Amino acid sequence: MGNNYELYKVFYWAAKTGSLTQAAKALFLTQPSVSHAIKQLEDRLGLVLFYRNPKGVALTPEGTILYSYIEQSQILITLAEEKMAALKNLDSGELRIGGSDSLFKHYLLPYLEAFIQKHPGIRLHLNHGTTPEVIAFLKEGRIDLGVVRMPIVDPQLEVRESIQLQDCFVAGARYAGLKDKVLTLEALLEHPIILFSRNSRARMAITELFENYGHALKPEIEVGSVDLLIEFARKGLGISYVTREFIAKELEEGSLFEIQLDALLPPTHVGIMTMRNMPLSIAASRFIGMVR
Repeated sequence: MGNNYELYKVFYWAAKTGSLTQAAKALFLTQPSVSHAIKQLEDRLGLVLFYRNPKGVALTPEGTILYSYIEQSQILITLAEEKMAALKNLDSGELRIGGSDSLFKHYLLPYLEAFIQKHPGIRLHLNHGTTPEVIAFLKEGRIDLGVVRMPIVDPQLEVRESIQLQDCFVAGARYAGLKDKVLTLEALLEHPIILFSRNSRARMAITELFENYGHALKPEIEVGSVDLLIEFARKGLGISYVTREFIAKELEEGSLFEIQLDALLPPTHVGIMTMRNMPLSIAASRFIGMVR
């Protein structure tokens, strides 16, 4: 019973109930332990905190002043305990995820939907960015996890491999004449190419691939979103480089078709990225557990 907090707890319950017996009951202590704790506190403070009376105990004026402070601290501690229980049960808290617009929309959306339905008390923050930006968000502590294109090689990061994606070149009705042909990269480059404007992992990978084949990939049109890549290709403004899994609907309805090439475009994987030595919040752990 050496530390002050334990003594103040005994004081609080004795003052609240007006009875040493009740305080002992509330704290699962014996009555002599409660009396001893109050005597210790009075000795430390050099003040008398209670009057003894036939019904139990009553606060002295000094005891009343101390109680007004201790009561606030006990309320805060109770609130803190309730808050911790709410976080543990995922009744409150937040989940902060970084990623690209397209991965949020085409990959994470069903998982986010399921998570929010299950844990409506959790606030969700989505931070949009390219892979280098998402890595920076994670290292700055602005997000709990990032969803990015692999490979990621960084000793500070833990990356769990998820689904495979296949990028491809697609065109709309205006280029119907190319539908059943297998094009060389040179033949492809005779047409206007539409690429994502920002420094994304997919853009870097396809530029590198063309360089390896001895070609410079210079887009005629650059756009800032995957939705525009799809829309521009549909309208016949050029040939867009997009992720096949994100245009399943357009390929199925025939508003876009895939350009066949004589060069192999390697697939990529999505990775779920966290900081290696940082403990994850319960919300983040639970969410990662849901994602395949």
